[in-house]
Amino acid sequence: MSALLWLLPGLPGVTGVLLLLRGVRAGGRTDGAAPVVAVSVAAVTLALAVLAALTRPAATTALFAGLRAGAAVDGLSAVLVVTVSAVALAVLVFAAGDTGEVRRAGSRFFGLMLLFTAAMLVTVTATDLALLLMGWEVMGAMSYALIGFRWREDARVRSAGIAFVTTRAGDTGLYAAAGCALAGTGSLELAGLAEGARPWRDLVAAGIVIAALGKSAQLPLSFWLSHAMAGPSPVSALLHSATMVAAGAYLLLRVQPLLAATGWAAQVVAWAGALTALLLGAVALAQRDLKQLLAASTCAQLGFMVLAAGTGALAGGTAHLVAHAAVKSLLFLCAGAWLTALGTKDLRELHGAARRDRLVGVTFGVGALALGGVPPLSLWVTKESILSVVAERSPALYLVSLAAALLAAAYAAKAVDAVWRPADAETREGSEQPGTGRFRRLERLPLPVLALVAAVFGAVGLPPVFDAWRRLLGADGEPGPGGGGLIVAGLLAVAVTVAVPLVPRRRAPQAPPLLRDWLGLERAATVLVWRPVMALARSLARFDDQVLDGVVRSVPRAGTAVAGLVRRRAEAGVDGLVRDVGTGAARLARLARRPQTGQVHTYFAQAAVWLVLLAVVVALVR
Repeated sequence: MSALLWLLPGLPGVTGVLLLLRGVRAGGRTDGAAPVVAVSVAAVTLALAVLAALTRPAATTALFAGLRAGAAVDGLSAVLVVTVSAVALAVLVFAAGDTGEVRRAGSRFFGLMLLFTAAMLVTVTATDLALLLMGWEVMGAMSYALIGFRWREDARVRSAGIAFVTTRAGDTGLYAAAGCALAGTGSLELAGLAEGARPWRDLVAAGIVIAALGKSAQLPLSFWLSHAMAGPSPVSALLHSATMVAAGAYLLLRVQPLLAATGWAAQVVAWAGALTALLLGAVALAQRDLKQLLAASTCAQLGFMVLAAGTGALAGGTAHLVAHAAVKSLLFLCAGAWLTALGTKDLRELHGAARRDRLVGVTFGVGALALGGVPPLSLWVTKESILSVVAERSPALYLVSLAAALLAAAYAAKAVDAVWRPADAETREGSEQPGTGRFRRLERLPLPVLALVAAVFGAVGLPPVFDAWRRLLGADGEPGPGGGGLIVAGLLAVAVTVAVPLVPRRRAPQAPPLLRDWLGLERAATVLVWRPVMALARSLARFDDQVLDGVVRSVPRAGTAVAGLVRRRAEAGVDGLVRDVGTGAARLARLARRPQTGQVHTYFAQAAVWLVLLAVVVALVR
């Protein structure tokens, strides 16, 4: 079974690397085999995920001396690996029908998508911070490559850079958490983080919270998700539903015991989620671009999952994650189909879009109404399963969350009304890119399946089913969605959904520019963080160039000056001494040559003299 656990992320990961290498060798030529290979591998990965969910494999391996890294599939991981694999398969099938740049750069695109999926599978099966960090990092790198996939366009590359830098800033918290975990417990095991002693436990919790909120685009780092829309539509569908942003919510649900053990961390997470759901819901309602509306709604819906982690609603939060994955991938794929066929994603220009292809229009309507919490669709139940727990914990949190749920119904109704409204004078085609005017079969194929899940997954709220769901996740004792709460939430959602299209457009209040600009979060981050950091960097660069570099350059200059001084003052004396030694040696040599006459009697005489001298010396010594 351990082989199954390594094969689950290994198959898409290795295939992704091979496709990337094939894309490099292809040199930009169209590779018709890449979509087939990617979809086939994704289908096999889904089968492996289902098998892993049923068999629950576990494996460990030595990482460093005294530390082990491991992976396992427990209840929460079982749900996530199946969700990630299923959504990835649906998105790749849709992408296989693309005839544009994605198709032309097939090997590179599909290789990146498979690596993206593999990284998420590593993240959700890791049992320790070391392995989790590996998947976390690869996922961030792949998101950068996919958002900036059209690398010849500067604006898209800039958007990819903003998304990458923002999430990387949050990711530093995960590294700090790993270091503090080693200091506090001597281990990186996720299950043992709550057992650490203070202050290490609090520092671990702080690092994880920062990293998770950044990855899930929660306040105040939500703005990067707006820039993630620069990637192709399949990237948006996968990134916003089952990977990347879902990783942060998953991590908080995974370490919920740690959040509860600290006390303060659970409160911070709960309020961060609730406020994000409320404020980013208002941002979504103010958008005129369909993909921007969906992006802001992703932040808002992830806020409910983060809220669930903070309040201990593990079963409800996980159910909401699964339902949202199906809904959001469906909505982004529909938006991508319209962008390809009609060449626009402006809500005003999309009037009548749903009537152009009834399958796309109906499935989008199902997904959007589910997003708004309209009964009996899935998010109506999963959202209420969270709110029922929140109501027991904090009335203030509940009121904020309920207001956020009403905003969800409003922005969902706005999207449905825009695409189903009959075509009028504002309807346009090709305003952003040339439209193909048709919807391809592979693009339409996954939509009914995702719409079915979005519609019927609410059955998880039925008492017998929810009991089994709680046991699967180890959340015994967690209250399920209450009948009264479901009725109230459903009626309010229906009322808002019906009311939004009835508001005359000329009388509709204009959204404040601050909401259209995502609360000015990017400008605030630029002014408060980016500019001071860059100013500090420039100051340090000047200090390096003018001070440190000057010191370094002064060393050889000083050495040269000392050498010149020595040459001028000491070289003459040294040279004279050397000459004197040479002269003396030459004189001694000339003296030594004089006895060398070549006459034997002279040598005998010299020997006699030396013998006499030796005798005198011996006599004196005695």
